[in-house]
Amino acid sequence: MGDPSLALPGGADPVERTRVLRRAHEAFTRDGRVEPPVRAVIAKSWRRCARARVSPECAPRLDRAEAELLGYREQHPLARVMPLFRDLVGAFAAHGAHLLAVCDARGELLWVEGEAATLRRAERLGFVPGARWAETAMGTNAPGTAVAVGEPVQVFGAEHFSRRVHPWTCAAAPVRDPGTGRVLGAVDITGGDGLAHPHSLAFVQAVARAAEAQLALLAPEPPASRDTLDALGRDEALLVLGGRRIPLGRRHSEIMALLAHHPGGLSGEELAFALYEEESVAAVTLRAEMSRLRALLGTGNLLSRPYRTAAPLEADFTAVTRHLAAGAVSAALTRYRGPLLPASSAPGVVRLRRRIEEQARAAVIARADAGLLTDWVCSPWGAEDPAVWRALAAALPPQSRPAALARVRALDEEFGVRRATSPQPARS
Repeated sequence: MGDPSLALPGGADPVERTRVLRRAHEAFTRDGRVEPPVRAVIAKSWRRCARARVSPECAPRLDRAEAELLGYREQHPLARVMPLFRDLVGAFAAHGAHLLAVCDARGELLWVEGEAATLRRAERLGFVPGARWAETAMGTNAPGTAVAVGEPVQVFGAEHFSRRVHPWTCAAAPVRDPGTGRVLGAVDITGGDGLAHPHSLAFVQAVARAAEAQLALLAPEPPASRDTLDALGRDEALLVLGGRRIPLGRRHSEIMALLAHHPGGLSGEELAFALYEEESVAAVTLRAEMSRLRALLGTGNLLSRPYRTAAPLEADFTAVTRHLAAGAVSAALTRYRGPLLPASSAPGVVRLRRRIEEQARAAVIARADAGLLTDWVCSPWGAEDPAVWRALAAALPPQSRPAALARVRALDEEFGVRRATSPQPARS
């Protein structure tokens, strides 16, 4: 059974695949029946098209006049990463007689660029700037379906809902706002059967990820007066308070991390429970620690009853969890520089550290993006994670898997040895 994310399984004959898919397309448009080998992602898209009453004979329409389109796309957030798209995709598209296309979140094409002869064919099809290629307008197609489902999509030949698009193959990936996780649009590569190769989908995913990272770098810097806490990948946090950079000791780092996580404040009992492994620590110990921290931060910056910061504190780990919650996995990993205060044994910090790492790890595995998975396993905290190595092997094209699979086997053997030699509980 092939990879369901790929339009053409390894070794498949594109001519035969086209014939079978055209027969399946006719069956669906005739009586709504989905036949093999239609992939689940395509079947779901076809059903959405049917519910939206899209015709298999549909043709694209222009939503904007040329002058209006020029003004709209100049102001669009993806205009800032068009140079990146051209650098990464331009040579690939020109070499393979393909097109680079970028659409907005509504599926309206903003840019279509590439080899001249292919551009002329695309113009006859209506694949031009200003045309709306949303699923609800043009049926199943890579850019329109990618923004509809918020996931990378590869569409081969007769998998397109519109019959006029059957000679084409395309691969597209959504691009998200790194700050909010909102889909801004999609980057697409369109051309002939050669784009059904697994590399095409992986490539366009990597391009979208690079664009998200570039958008994150281009985002305006926070004001100098903004209070921030950097605690990821550091044993001792760095606090920026009122423009001052304040390196914190280990205990003060733990306190500030806990207060950043609980902006509403913590009572003395709650804070002591989160800080100390020994339940018998006297309240005076915590009060003395807070008094030293108050002196370090300056008058009026640390409040009590409950303990809290006077102004909101933006911590790097809260930014990561916010990105993850919004589905902006690339943006989250850009900010994730390692586990939260890795040397801390404070119970509250340990629980928070595990939660953040598990959320980030699960998001990376679920996204199944080879680039994100590679970043994780190449990090100090992910180098010995067999589950992520296994996910990476599955995300890579077959010819690139041996090294990842070898690492999985080595880790399985190592962990097996560790389990076998670890002390066993006594039997009663």
